[in-house]
Amino acid sequence: MKGSFNTLIQSETPVLIDFYADWCGPCKMLSPILKEVKAELGDRIKVLKIDVDSNAAIAGRYQIRGVPTMILFKEGQIRWRKSGVLPKKTILEELEPLL
Repeated sequence: MKGSFNTLIQSETPVLIDFYADWCGPCKMLSPILKEVKAELGDRIKVLKIDVDSNAAIAGRYQIRGVPTMILFKEGQIRWRKSGVLPKKTILEELEPLL
């Protein structure tokens, strides 16, 4: 996963990573919100989910202390980071200027 993860975040298309865990209630609430965000932004963004329990090395590298945590990468750089469940409107308003 590590090699492909590094390739993914180098993309010119912004990549929003949702760090989540299966046991996390708020993560389950965030999932349909992110589907709507992806539907609205279309090809301007990629949205990926990473299970912190299965990918502890990546979660550790980005110091994921709580889930859900969203990080937007563009060309390998972190452009935006938020933890917790946010409404779709807030996510769109914060991401739009970064795309």
